[in-house]
Amino acid sequence: MTGRIAIDAQRVVKNYGSLEVLRDVDLRVDSGEVVCIVGPSGSGKSTLLRCINHLESIDGGTMTVLGQRIGYRARGDKLYELPEREIAKMRVDTGMVFQQFNLFSHMTVLQNLIEAPVGVARIPKPRAVATAHELLERVGLADKASAYPAQLSGGQQQRVAIARALAMNPKVMLFDEPTSALDPEMVHEVLAVIRDLAGEGRTMVIVTHEMGFAREVADRVVFMDRGRVVEEGPFDRLMSEPVHERTRAFLASIL
Repeated sequence: MTGRIAIDAQRVVKNYGSLEVLRDVDLRVDSGEVVCIVGPSGSGKSTLLRCINHLESIDGGTMTVLGQRIGYRARGDKLYELPEREIAKMRVDTGMVFQQFNLFSHMTVLQNLIEAPVGVARIPKPRAVATAHELLERVGLADKASAYPAQLSGGQQQRVAIARALAMNPKVMLFDEPTSALDPEMVHEVLAVIRDLAGEGRTMVIVTHEMGFAREVADRVVFMDRGRVVEEGPFDRLMSEPVHERTRAFLASIL
């Protein structure tokens, strides 16, 4: 880790009507760090990830990504949400992989991979195509460039989604339960790709329920419950010496 802060969430609040989904969440992720977020369903894990990328706006606190206050500009003592076009530019450095693959069904695999580099980043198409083929080779799908998403298995679609996120050469990668929609036999092929990325020193935040995987890749594990960060630390310490009773109860229910 370099010590430079890549993600800095301070007292982040997110509400859906009267439901408080995130309550004063603090989270710091250093550049090059791999952080796994675990916790029960409904604890706010996925919402926090979406707030990092400003796919959800926050209702309180601050969210800074790569030194930028994501989604907002301060004028005096007030904050103003930026137009979507400016927010999209901020997102270029942050790649996100979702539970559902969110591939464009009417496009081939290759077209899915070059859509954002050509249309958003204005990368020349020949260079974007060359990069796409390199990425497909890397995720083990070199022979699927002309296939459509419906012709692929779930594991293959998720690997395409990872390659698509990498096509923008992001500085931060966010993974929201990347294996939750997969059949068990397909989980390992997706985790193998993410494990490889983690070994490169990339900044990554991974919401996961795969505790064995978290043990392998995480520099730090963050446990969330009821919209709060309850406890965090190295995997082995959190597993063997959890401080909070709620953490102990959660671990007892899944291990």
